[in-house]
Amino acid sequence: MCIRDRPHPHPIRSMDAGDSSGAGAGGAAAAAAKWRSEASRAFQYYLDRSTPHATGRWLGTLAAAAIYGLRVYMVQGFYIVTYGLGIYLLNLLIGFLSPMVDPELDPSAAAEGPALPTRGSDEFKPFIRRLPEFKFWYAITKAFVIAFVMTFFSVFDVPVFWPILLCYWVVLFVLTMKRQIVHMIKYKYVPFSIGKQKYGGKKGGAGSSSPKD
Repeated sequence: MCIRDRPHPHPIRSMDAGDSSGAGAGGAAAAAAKWRSEASRAFQYYLDRSTPHATGRWLGTLAAAAIYGLRVYMVQGFYIVTYGLGIYLLNLLIGFLSPMVDPELDPSAAAEGPALPTRGSDEFKPFIRRLPEFKFWYAITKAFVIAFVMTFFSVFDVPVFWPILLCYWVVLFVLTMKRQIVHMIKYKYVPFSIGKQKYGGKKGGAGSSSPKD
């Protein structure tokens, strides 16, 4: 047999090595995808369980805000991140205080209105927010967490004169809230309603009166 007719096993071994490395990479990707799916499922599970516990959720958010404020105070920087966070929180607050259907854009909603009942026979229509309380809380908490993580990257520490940013944010907050309050007065709605209103009937009805002898 000639030398050129002899089989060369090296390509076969290289193909086997390539297959094994590809299988290993595919297995690692599948394991990572499975881990992400399980982590996302577990996170959503605990997030759903926290829905009825509004007080505990907001206390946790206050703790996150305090930690972020302490971090900014200690490093004496990242004021532009704080300013962006403040603008984002202001937008969330406006969505939380606004009705789902803006009466200025929908005349029929302005005619019906989310007004409170004036007579006992009126049906109470609760205020429906454009941004529900749970989504409002979740967006605020996530914003504080993201801003806190950003304080560990010097690229976000843009040197600015923070008193100017603070004054600008305060002016923006006052003007925005003034506009929102005028909108509330104009269309007669209150963004804070607790439960369904109850109207008691006359005391001492027919059921409580005893028959005379």
